[in-house]
Amino acid sequence: MPPVSILFAAWALAAAALNGVHAWVTVYSQQPLGAYSTSSATSTAPGTIYTGLAVYDPLVLNPPPIPSPPPATQFGITVQNNAANVVGMSIPLNGNFYGFSIEMSVVTQVLGLNASFLQVPFLNLMSQLASRVGSVHIRIGGNTQDYATIVPSLADGKAIEKQQIPSGNPTDTPTLLMTPEILYILSNVSSLVDVKWYLGIPLNDTTNLRLQIAEYGESILGNNLLGLQVGNEPDLYARHGHRPSTYGPYDYFGEFGQVALALENDHGVSVSNNLIGPSVATGDWRPEDVWDTGFISAYTNNLLALSVEHYPDDNCAALYQGFGTPKDPQAEFANFLVHSSGRNAIAYLLNSTAIAQQAGKPFIMFETNTASCGGFPGISDSFGAALWALDYGLQMAYSNISHALLHVGGQNVYYNPFTPPPTNQSTYHQWTIGPIFYSVMAVAEALGPTNTAQIIDLFASNNSDQTPGYAIYENGSLARVALFNYMTDPSGANDYVATISMADAAVPAQVQVKYLLAPSVGEHYNITWANQTFGGQFGADGRLQGTEYIQTVNCDTSSNGCQIRVPAPGFALVFLTNNALKESTPTSTATFSTTAYTKTINTASVDVSALATSNGRSGKDAQLGSTSHGSSGAGRAAGVYPSMAGLAVVLVAVTTVMKVISR
Repeated sequence: MPPVSILFAAWALAAAALNGVHAWVTVYSQQPLGAYSTSSATSTAPGTIYTGLAVYDPLVLNPPPIPSPPPATQFGITVQNNAANVVGMSIPLNGNFYGFSIEMSVVTQVLGLNASFLQVPFLNLMSQLASRVGSVHIRIGGNTQDYATIVPSLADGKAIEKQQIPSGNPTDTPTLLMTPEILYILSNVSSLVDVKWYLGIPLNDTTNLRLQIAEYGESILGNNLLGLQVGNEPDLYARHGHRPSTYGPYDYFGEFGQVALALENDHGVSVSNNLIGPSVATGDWRPEDVWDTGFISAYTNNLLALSVEHYPDDNCAALYQGFGTPKDPQAEFANFLVHSSGRNAIAYLLNSTAIAQQAGKPFIMFETNTASCGGFPGISDSFGAALWALDYGLQMAYSNISHALLHVGGQNVYYNPFTPPPTNQSTYHQWTIGPIFYSVMAVAEALGPTNTAQIIDLFASNNSDQTPGYAIYENGSLARVALFNYMTDPSGANDYVATISMADAAVPAQVQVKYLLAPSVGEHYNITWANQTFGGQFGADGRLQGTEYIQTVNCDTSSNGCQIRVPAPGFALVFLTNNALKESTPTSTATFSTTAYTKTINTASVDVSALATSNGRSGKDAQLGSTSHGSSGAGRAAGVYPSMAGLAVVLVAVTTVMKVISR
């Protein structure tokens, strides 16, 4: 079917610099982060100074040395084919396990300027995931949700505006004004790609609750509204001056009840059983401190899910006084390149996930990433972080966490899964895809779309920290095996071969393998998933580049073994059945390629006939344009939004590619 052009979506202004994310709080009004300098503990090259935006920091760290003695390069893994023979597997899961947490204040930077101007690369990226697992879960909230107010309109047609920071606010969280336009942005994204949303209810003033986010959210998003978060990191309210010093778990218990009761009595809200809490940051409280108040039993009819927010590490000392000596990323790097990293990071949650199962509630990691305060240069933006996030995600799944949301910041953090170009470069630069987005893709394909995936840690090769593995079951049978190699060795001497055997069945005649690969754990951009990549810095429009390659491995049925090689470094996802491969490998993915024209004034001109026959592709025929839009032009009439019915007709007509024109 020919591409269809529509006027609904186009490039929004790319993101301005966003401030860093604290492990415990998002801090505003910072100066831009310098990635490293000669006087900083993060320096790895004397005399080298980088003062640009963190997300584009070129720092590449050296891989840790191979352990001595090195792990085995040949070992067997015996698995059961029948899930009934396996003890200790996870709860059933879906491949949309990994989603994203986006600060409420940056919606217009990442998703789109307004409901008619959506970020095309964002749509493409979400489409990549939705085509594999059905839907994507995204949280819009954070610290700014507690200070947010919906207003009918803002000057100049803006959808969002930050007000002056309240006096005495130690976290510098601004008062956020936003119009219903923000929710129409979310709704229109969901009309194009199956994205579902979590929103946050403001909780800075419990004497005058502002429930408009729930009212508008329900009426505009409908079934695409998953749930409402009540309170963001309430265990830090007292420390940050947002509550009295005596504020404790029982106080949060009471405030949650106020919100629940108010929603039950709000005629503008028909659903009151979709609340999420307590979302503690595990800073001053443990989750058990809240469970001990009777929170779950008291609000079981209101609760959709239980939640926490947690970063395994922090880089706060590099930014703020009072956090001790800044950590050296090169020294910290090895801590992320072992299987025990993810296991240790969530060990404190095992009791809570068991409590959640007893209560019949999902348990969600509502915000996480490599390290708080923006992550580490050279670590959070490396292939090592991709392996870590992939292992961390599968370990959370194995530990009965239902979903986990990776935080998305602005230009001044290192850990972003994806980042729009700076606004002043949006006319000629595209997006930058971070290594951990590949982790999200790999987790999606590992767990699949059936909602029946169950996972178990194999404790492979005598529980090796460098060469871990998992087995994934679907509908009661073995479907996939996931294998990691955290080591870097260009010689190939520390590649390993794992021989997969079945204890209760014969191995298939052949299996298929997808690889996540890079030359080194320190690599930033030369990363491939099944031989495809999103491109390098400023090189992505959200579509995969290159030809997909899936390796076929012949098994030895006489000896009941399949030998799988895993490069150093690398990740191998082994598909034990054709159906497992088919459901994780879409035959087509809806994509949204822009035909926007920008810089239409003060530009050089070229004779059209000469351009059409010049060396290279004809721009005249292909109708290719910039990947970012130029000036927004005249605003549309207030209250007029693209028709959902019209969009549905367009989507029926489009099967593979949708052309998008900016105005």
